[in-house]
Amino acid sequence: MFNHLLSLLIWLPVVGAIPVLLAGTARPHLARWLSMLVAVLTFVVSLFLLLQYNADAGGMQLTESYMWIASWGVHYSLAVDGISVALILMTSFVGILVIAGAWEVIQDKPHQYMAAMLMLEGLLIGVFCATDALLFYALFEAILIPMFILIGIWGGPRRVYATLKFFIYTFFGSVFMLIALLYLYQKAGTFDMATLAALPLTMKEQTWIFFAFLIAFAIKVPMVPVHTWLPDAHVEAPTGGSVVLAAVMLKVGTYGMLRFILPMVPDAGAHYAWLVIVLSLVAIVYIGYVALVQEDMKKLVAYSSVAHMGFVTLGIFIAFWLVREQGSTGMALLGMQGAMVQMISHGFISGAMFTCIGVLYDRMHTRSIKDYGGVINVMPWFGFFYVLFAMANCGLPGTSGFVGEFMVILASFSANPWIALFAAFTLIIGAAYTLWLVKRVLWGDITNPHVAEMKEINGRETFVLAAFAVAVLALGIWPQPLVHLMDSSVSQLVQQLAIHKI
Repeated sequence: MFNHLLSLLIWLPVVGAIPVLLAGTARPHLARWLSMLVAVLTFVVSLFLLLQYNADAGGMQLTESYMWIASWGVHYSLAVDGISVALILMTSFVGILVIAGAWEVIQDKPHQYMAAMLMLEGLLIGVFCATDALLFYALFEAILIPMFILIGIWGGPRRVYATLKFFIYTFFGSVFMLIALLYLYQKAGTFDMATLAALPLTMKEQTWIFFAFLIAFAIKVPMVPVHTWLPDAHVEAPTGGSVVLAAVMLKVGTYGMLRFILPMVPDAGAHYAWLVIVLSLVAIVYIGYVALVQEDMKKLVAYSSVAHMGFVTLGIFIAFWLVREQGSTGMALLGMQGAMVQMISHGFISGAMFTCIGVLYDRMHTRSIKDYGGVINVMPWFGFFYVLFAMANCGLPGTSGFVGEFMVILASFSANPWIALFAAFTLIIGAAYTLWLVKRVLWGDITNPHVAEMKEINGRETFVLAAFAVAVLALGIWPQPLVHLMDSSVSQLVQQLAIHKI
């Protein structure tokens, strides 16, 4: 089994979705239990993956490779490094919580909803394993389909608009990525990502390829100014769709930058790092102000995600600056590690925040902040979790939200104190919009009679929120295991930044 561990991780949820789908509308209870069984088994296999991976050695491990399209030399090639393992663990962990969260909430076609979630989980794991560029592209596109279905069928009143906007934006960016991959294939004669990373390219070639990749991945992150699809998608998506979208799907964009931009076009990446740094700072500062004025809870957290993901892109591209301009590989390593920790941390925090909003929506059927107030008087345990995740969203020390952002700010200060100043500003504006949200929703007197009728969280909801809380606190108090898991892989990425192809 260990020889095909990655294939098992990908295909277990995908194939497991078939019996869930076959359960049909007549047996929704069976569909729910089957989907939970598949999700738990996938998580157990991901734990085996963690045990099999040698974090000290780093590099790509547990390799699988089979010919897929012989005429094009395309292989079904899989392998993982520490970054991939961390993302796969997070994906399988969130998969269980999403299934549990939708247990009683999704009453319309639950078998189809659960099957779509499992297929999405398998495809996302595939993205984090693929080492053939065309296989990566195929999976990169395939994840759009189940998410399109989730938003389009179980979404809100404007779900058709949101799904079309989501699909058009992301598909538009993917076209540029495909053109870049075809050009690289024409030069190298293969889609193997390691071979493409070693391919010599002129600065002109690197520039065109850099911007093709940047457009594709920036839309997925999303970065300013191609971020406007995200708030609409979040607002209209069901709670589980929002959780997976924020916790895992956004990370596909930054993961793509690590796998394509850094190793394949390092000179163009270094030359245009300033552009990504500026766009990241705009996301951190400006989008924070945009979040501050939102009246819809989901839209506020969606804009918050754009701001927090700005730290990930800042950490990645500040490393270019530190290595190429200052020769400081140590601080570059710190910035890159911070970006990786922030990726995982944001997955847990954003997933938890959207789950909390889902809990409120299930009781009141409104996301408008003004309809709430005094919720903690009737739901004290919910209030405890909500405040915890809000503090983590602010970057409170002791929570996972602090660790990655602090590492990125330290690395940014080494590159340029002004960059660190603007980056650190998010701690202020982030606290402003998060605490303003908490004040209006939780505190004060109950003014809406419907709030007075709200019931405390049940056992299922407590389990989901407690699992997120454990992850947020564990990563905040003891980040060393995660840092160690990714350290060798991140070190190798930083070494690649110093390589000149021209």
